[in-house]
Amino acid sequence: MSKSSNKANSKKVKVSTDELIDSAIAQQNNWMENRRNFARRFLKTLNIFARPAPKKDDDAMASTQNKQQRKTGLAAYWFPIFCALLVIFVAVWVAFVRSSSTPKVIVAEPVPEPVVRTVEEMSSPMFDIVRIEPEGTIVVAGRWMADKSISIVIDGKVVATERTDSNGEFVYAPARVFDAGNYTISLIGVEPEIKSEENVFIYISPRGYKNSVSLLMTKDGSTLLQAPTLLTDGDLVVSKIDYLDTGRIVVTGDALPRLRVSLSLNDKYLGFAKVSDHKHFGLGADVGELKVGEKYTLTIRLHDGDGRTIAQVGHTFVMPEMTGDDDTYYTVRKGDCLWIIARNFLRKGVLFSIIAERNNIENPDLIFPKQLLQIPVGEK
Repeated sequence: MSKSSNKANSKKVKVSTDELIDSAIAQQNNWMENRRNFARRFLKTLNIFARPAPKKDDDAMASTQNKQQRKTGLAAYWFPIFCALLVIFVAVWVAFVRSSSTPKVIVAEPVPEPVVRTVEEMSSPMFDIVRIEPEGTIVVAGRWMADKSISIVIDGKVVATERTDSNGEFVYAPARVFDAGNYTISLIGVEPEIKSEENVFIYISPRGYKNSVSLLMTKDGSTLLQAPTLLTDGDLVVSKIDYLDTGRIVVTGDALPRLRVSLSLNDKYLGFAKVSDHKHFGLGADVGELKVGEKYTLTIRLHDGDGRTIAQVGHTFVMPEMTGDDDTYYTVRKGDCLWIIARNFLRKGVLFSIIAERNNIENPDLIFPKQLLQIPVGEK
């Protein structure tokens, strides 16, 4: 190529580069101008939400606007408030709920070696149920240590030996029909030999199981296991009522064994007594001086183990004139003792020696059923 042509080409290239630079500068200026125009429009837009300062001569209008803004303040900022509450909720959930649900490592304590209980630490055999069946049989259920032999004792004689199960429970249900009468049941644990601390007294009535009684006897008292559900005439009988010159009344009679009888005079409660194993009871109480010729009502009630009245006998009488005798008479019944007789008639059991002396009884512990005793009620 010639030199003239090379010069022409280089001149063309130089001119083209200057044009490109000028064009870029122009574009940059246009972009800056557009940016400034956008900023102006944006600031004008923000200026719409700006609150202008109220003018002094427009105090009324400014006050009205302030009231309106106070009413709509929360409504205007509801979205930021909602976001803040949401953030607080998430923080609480992460701090408490999620942390509590995460699994924790628990270090188990070492299991101690099994302790072998000595005989003194073992509990004695216990009764759960002693029930008299309609056929005259009985069911005895109780518990002790698991897989141990336990003997059932009736009236001091071992009648059977049962085995406790894995829960320590046993049941004794013989086919034997028991005759009417009183029975005492206890338990003896075998290997080691431990006697039960509680006994069960049962009374099988000749009238059937509905008139029978089952009582759990403990050192703290008695608990009724089976109460009579149907009583007939003869389950509560008053045999004698004595009114003494000392202002004391004594009632004797018969009822279901080991239950309680209470005494009331004209609906005034006077006291209670326990029926013996032989179905006899005696109850004495001070009633004061009764007026001659006036009518009185004496009520004797029989109660079950829960204190409910299951039978009662009422006796209405007109008070007669007193004979003035200083003595009365009492026929001894099975199970009586001079201490109880003295307590009923003379208020104090320690006065039994007065009765023994009057009746020439050498051994106060030895009295006999149907023995007639003279009671010196006039002596104190």
